[in-house]
Amino acid sequence: CTLLCSFVLTPTQPYAPPLYDFCTHSCVVGKRKAALATFVQQPSGSWRAVVRRKQAYASKTFRLKADAERWSREQEDRADRGQSVSAAPAAMPKTISHLIQLHRSDLAEVGKAMGRSKRFTLEKLEADLGAIKHTELTREKLIAFANNEGAGPVTIGADLSYLRTVVVDAAAVHGIEVSAEPIKLARTALSMMGLVGKGQERDRRPSQEELDRITANLDGNPRQNIPIGSIVRFAVASAMRASEITNLEWADLDAAKRIILVRDRKDPRKKLGNNQRVPLIDLTGYDALAIIEEQARATNRHGRIFPYCSKSTGTAFRRACRELEIHDLHFHDLRHEATSRLFEGGLQIPEVSMITGHKDWKMLRRYLHLRPEQVAQNAMARTAALLRA
Repeated sequence: CTLLCSFVLTPTQPYAPPLYDFCTHSCVVGKRKAALATFVQQPSGSWRAVVRRKQAYASKTFRLKADAERWSREQEDRADRGQSVSAAPAAMPKTISHLIQLHRSDLAEVGKAMGRSKRFTLEKLEADLGAIKHTELTREKLIAFANNEGAGPVTIGADLSYLRTVVVDAAAVHGIEVSAEPIKLARTALSMMGLVGKGQERDRRPSQEELDRITANLDGNPRQNIPIGSIVRFAVASAMRASEITNLEWADLDAAKRIILVRDRKDPRKKLGNNQRVPLIDLTGYDALAIIEEQARATNRHGRIFPYCSKSTGTAFRRACRELEIHDLHFHDLRHEATSRLFEGGLQIPEVSMITGHKDWKMLRRYLHLRPEQVAQNAMARTAALLRA
C-alpha cells in the first residue's frame, strides 16, 4: 500500500469545521487499483474511517488513527470476500435525504448542536428535495424549488446555503462524489431574478405615543396573564430580542453592578455558547433593571425572569397593534428603537454594540434610525453645555 497525505481546508460558509488532517491510502492488487479508504481527523481529535468498496460503504470513528486503519483493512477484506461490511448502510448514499442524514450524524458525532433555524430548514429540504439523487441535483431543479417555495429572498438564500453545507460535508468528510456547483449556479440565477438577496431594511420607529398606547392596552387587558407591557418596556430599555428576554435567568443577574448574562446570543457564526455580559441601563426612557425588579414577586427570584414563551409575546403585541389600529409595527422594531435611542442618548459605537450584541458596525447600522430633530436637539444641548462651562 502507498500512503498519500495532504491537508485539506473545507469551505468556510456556512458550516466551517476546523482544518482537517485528511489522509487516503490506496492498494494495488495486480494491475487493479482498489477503492480508497479515507481517514479524516475530527475537531475532537478522533479519526473517522470511510471505506468504499464494490458498491459497499462504511464509516466509523476511532480515537486512534491506527485503529481506524486496522478497521478499514478488515472491512476492505470483507468486501473483497463478498461479505457485508460493518457500520454501514446497504449502499453508498444516493439521495439528498441520505446526505442530510449523514450531515446530522456528523454534527452529532462532534457534539455540535443544530440551532432551531437550521434544523427546521434541513427538515424542509429533506421533504422537498430528499428524493432527488445527489448525482441528479441540477441548477434547473433548484430554481424550480425556489420558484415553488413562495418564500422571501432571505429564506431561499438560507435554504441554498444549508444545502451547500450538506453537499460540501458529504464530499469533504465522506469522500462522496457530489458537486456544489449546481447550487452556486442556481444562486447566481436566482439572484438575477430577485429571488435571492438581502432582506428589505426596516426603518419603522414607534412614537412614544404609540408605545404608551400599546403598553396601556396590554397592562389593562384582564385576559392577559403575561406581563407583555413590561416586556415591551424592557425591550426598548435593553435592545434585546424577544427570545433573549424570555430566556433571562435570575441566577445570571448582578443587580449591584447592573449587569446580566445573556446566554446563547444570536450570532451568524456561533450562537450556542455565545454568552455576553450586558449592562442594564436607564437611558431610553425606561430603566431596564427596575423592570426586572418588578418581576421579583411573580417569580420569587428563581428560574427565568420572564418565564413566558417568546411567540406568545409577539402574538399579544400584534393583537394590541391591531386593536389600536397601529400599522406596520413589529415587536422586533423595538430593538431598532432601542438602538436608536442609545445613540441619541450619547453612547458611542463600542458602548451600543456591547448592549445590542452586534460584532461589527455594518450590522449595527441596520438598527440605527436617527431622527433629524433629535440630532439637532442633542447638538444644541451639547453647545449649551459647552457655553455654560
